[in-house]
Amino acid sequence: MTETQPLRRLDRCFSIAPMMDWTTMHYRYLARLLSRQCLLYTEMVTTGALLHGDRERFLAHDAIEHPVALQLGGSDPKELAACARFGEAAGFDEINLNVGCPSDRVQNNAIGACLMAEPRKVADAVAAMQDATHVPITVKHRLGINGRESYAELCEFVDTVAATGCRTFIVHARIAILEGLSPKENREIPPLKYDWVHQLKREFPSLEIIINGGFKSLDACREQLDVLDGVMVGREAYQNPWLLAGVDPLLYGEAAPFTSRHDALRAMLPFIEAELSRGVALNHITRHLLGLFHGCAGGRRFRRHLSEQAHKPGADLKVLLDAMALVPEDAEASAAETA
Repeated sequence: MTETQPLRRLDRCFSIAPMMDWTTMHYRYLARLLSRQCLLYTEMVTTGALLHGDRERFLAHDAIEHPVALQLGGSDPKELAACARFGEAAGFDEINLNVGCPSDRVQNNAIGACLMAEPRKVADAVAAMQDATHVPITVKHRLGINGRESYAELCEFVDTVAATGCRTFIVHARIAILEGLSPKENREIPPLKYDWVHQLKREFPSLEIIINGGFKSLDACREQLDVLDGVMVGREAYQNPWLLAGVDPLLYGEAAPFTSRHDALRAMLPFIEAELSRGVALNHITRHLLGLFHGCAGGRRFRRHLSEQAHKPGADLKVLLDAMALVPEDAEASAAETA
């Protein structure tokens, strides 16, 4: 058994889940403006993409994003070790191994949730990544998979991987059904079992146990922190990003970076302008902003304007500024009063 990894300064009290096509650099920039403290994760990047694809593009991130973790998808220890080294060299603060994605494409490559059936294989991969780097190596996984869905098997998985010295486990509190359900259905149909994650913390008190799945409010997150070491939020943090403005005051006891959505978005304008000058299409950025004015008068007009205009050739910052003008600045106060 390897010695447990020493505690790093990373605070995993609140983090945003890695989400394919969603947690891009453009979304992560917005998220960091709204919370200085939350831990950010990239989309899952496969080892094949880094070894044979445009490595610079896949590892791109802005300095403002830190602390930010790279999530890898793979199963071969040597390939994962090499990619973990790439991630460390690129400056990521943590490397996370995906053992939770249930998509057919991921299964066909023998990575993601199907690895829950092979705890020893996961342990070998984690050990190789640890030996290759000096940053924390963490694992994000499900409670189990169909055919291997007992609490005892969950404990066996965690115990086997923890024997490598891995100390941080991010647990999506559902099993994954590998046949017959889409990835979207796998995020909704298998029942949440928070009690299993709580019991896991009692069984392994020295490990850092983070819970993920179904959280829609910061009050619900705060309740989990009475039992667990952290909470990871996915879809709600993306679809309603202003939720993140409450993270620092409610969970960390610090002032929110911005108290106005307009001010936060104005702070993002220089970054957006720089991205446009690099040739990035406006809609590739603004698609991550559509939920920012959720609940505000004019919020639908903001979304509609961006959806209809940002994809057009030559669309520039004026499109976004015009969309912002459709939301009265005092509408935010009204939204807060009726929330």
